[in-house]
Amino acid sequence: MSEMEGEHDSASESGDVVEAGESLHVESLKVDVPTQTANLTQTEAELEECTDSQELKVEIRSLSTAGQETQPDSALTGLSQDGFSQHEREIIKTSVNVGNATATVKILLMPEGHMMTMAFTIGLTTQDLKIHFASELRVPSDIIQITLNGQAVDDHQTLMSLGVQPHGTVQFDMSSLDPENYPIKPVKPQHAECSMPDVITVRVQTDVNTFQDVVVEIERATLKKPFLGGYRHKVTKTEYHHAAVQTIPRRRPDRGVEMFSRDTQTVELKSQAQQCTVNTSTQMTKIGCYVSNMKDKLITPGTYVTADEFHSKRLKAVITIQTYFRRWQAMQLTAQLRLDKELHLAWAEREEKRKTEEKEEQIRAEYHRRMNPEKKEDFALLYSALEKWRQEEVARINASLSEAERKAALCVLLEQETQFISSIGCHRIAARERNQEKAVQAFLDKCAAPKTWRAFDGIMTQMDTPQSIRAKELRDLYSSINLQYFSQEERLDVLLTLKHTVKEHDCKLTQQIVELIDREADLLRRGVKESNLEGLRKRISTLFLQYIKTPTFNPQVAKLLHVPQDPTQLRKNIYFCRGCSNYLPSTEFTLTTSTQVVGLCRRCSELDNEACRREDFSHYRTILKCLRKTEAEYSPDAKITYLLQEQDLRYLVDVVWGAQSALSAWNDLHDLVLVRWDRQWEWSPWNCILLTKDEAAPHHKVENVEKAYSVPFIRNIKHKHTLARKYFSQIPMMAEHLHDVDSKPAAHSDLLVTKPITMETK
Repeated sequence: MSEMEGEHDSASESGDVVEAGESLHVESLKVDVPTQTANLTQTEAELEECTDSQELKVEIRSLSTAGQETQPDSALTGLSQDGFSQHEREIIKTSVNVGNATATVKILLMPEGHMMTMAFTIGLTTQDLKIHFASELRVPSDIIQITLNGQAVDDHQTLMSLGVQPHGTVQFDMSSLDPENYPIKPVKPQHAECSMPDVITVRVQTDVNTFQDVVVEIERATLKKPFLGGYRHKVTKTEYHHAAVQTIPRRRPDRGVEMFSRDTQTVELKSQAQQCTVNTSTQMTKIGCYVSNMKDKLITPGTYVTADEFHSKRLKAVITIQTYFRRWQAMQLTAQLRLDKELHLAWAEREEKRKTEEKEEQIRAEYHRRMNPEKKEDFALLYSALEKWRQEEVARINASLSEAERKAALCVLLEQETQFISSIGCHRIAARERNQEKAVQAFLDKCAAPKTWRAFDGIMTQMDTPQSIRAKELRDLYSSINLQYFSQEERLDVLLTLKHTVKEHDCKLTQQIVELIDREADLLRRGVKESNLEGLRKRISTLFLQYIKTPTFNPQVAKLLHVPQDPTQLRKNIYFCRGCSNYLPSTEFTLTTSTQVVGLCRRCSELDNEACRREDFSHYRTILKCLRKTEAEYSPDAKITYLLQEQDLRYLVDVVWGAQSALSAWNDLHDLVLVRWDRQWEWSPWNCILLTKDEAAPHHKVENVEKAYSVPFIRNIKHKHTLARKYFSQIPMMAEHLHDVDSKPAAHSDLLVTKPITMETK
């Protein structure tokens, strides 16, 4: 018998055994009840049938002699049967509070019908019972309903107010107000236990003819701890066990959902047959069994085939199959090769046709540019063609004629050249007028354009501001006054609208416009012909355009003017042109990579080119445009290509690369492009190669140029890179990028013809 510390209140299962005021002493002990010394009830028999070792907490509530009384022993005079004196019994009786007495409470869970038995103090309220069972059953306490004899019990009522006696027994019914969401179900036990109640009554024989009824509350010790050793005090004989024995392992909280392990979910089944599924047998006629032979057949054995014959037949069949398969495979391969050849020939024909069409398109475009020049580049092309024609004629005259005839022919040639220059000048004047009208219209459309931006979803959004609306009104009015074939009334309406518009501001310009409008209106009333009014209308249009370009009258135009309105900004970046002797902003000068000082402006440079050199940079401009487009696809942050001008690219193509392909020596500038030498690094004059368009496509696919090309060819390319490096390193911006490339060991090693060998001396 081992001692258990602490006191535990329990209640008797039978209410007629213990009286309300007979509780004497509370004592917990472990009782081994022998069957020959105690009268076992049905509950006690269930306890005996349980095979598991269970620890019983016994709480003695009263003493009963079952109708038999004995005289106290002389040695125990003054003591009762439970070992207390009469004085001590009185003290205990007066100290016991009736409200702290316990009673056995049985809860019947509805509709499951499960019974739960617990010991509670009769001073507790029904709300306390709900809170306790809510934590046990894992449901909210406000949905629990407790009934007694079919009537609901209020939360403030105590067990004592319901008539429950100390150490008595009472049974309640418990149900849920929301059975769908919160059904009341008993919590499954964590371990398998034998079926027996929580509180039993044990009758213990204390003397020869004296028995005592003891209320026993069963504490189910389902966990068996292994004995892992310990220590025992030599003096007190107290045993101290290890911590592993004393500490109960922590249980995982019950989630209310039945959980299974992974092995249970991933079980694999394997079926394997052990014997034939169908049993066969042969039945023959014998004594007591007759088998009909009406359906029997006679089978004649065939020719015996030897093993060699069988294998030779199989070999012949294999050879036949392989023959037909190889024939089919050869036919498939031949058909595929034929198809590939046809596709290649068709592709080559398309490429040849495309190249021919591109060449013809270039010729037609160049012919159209010569016949209908519109841009500055077109007139530069005309002057370049004129210079080539003049040089050819001069060479022919010098080679075929003598001194006097040569001079006469040169004079005739000069007259022809003068006529050609005059014709080109006439075309330029006409083109300038057409371009002027287009430029004015584009300028007005740009002023009247609304603000646009792209939203996060890719949709373009437009917004009209008061300034853009004002610019749109002025643009429409300018278009109206320049329209022809108006009647007199329509023209007067337009002039009246224009007059009201410009009279909003009073200045010298608006006064001139109003005077001209009044003059034209007066002439129209007098019946003057429209041909005589063209000059007047041109003056009105010019002055109104000047009115539109004034930021005071049209605020939107301030963002598009080339001349800044702030005088402090006007004085910045102003340079002197030695040709026209004008002070112009830096944007009016063309600066090449070899320029040391600012000399001629763009207009003077064009005049000098037309008068002396007559060079055409259209081919180099096309190569530079294609180069910038390609580099933008490779690296959006490329900078060097945008630092080069047409003159710089002309030096790189003509001087460094000789105006021909590095592989095939093709010298048609229409077909040449500049690409990267090593595609892993950014394009630069020292990392490029001049190839045709057909050669550039496979060159882009080369991973390692050192392995793809021969050593002499690589040495020649590196030599040209060195020349370009020396020329372009004079430019400060280029030199900056040159140092950036030098900081990369891999890129720097590619620029060297031979790699140096570093030798260390000790």
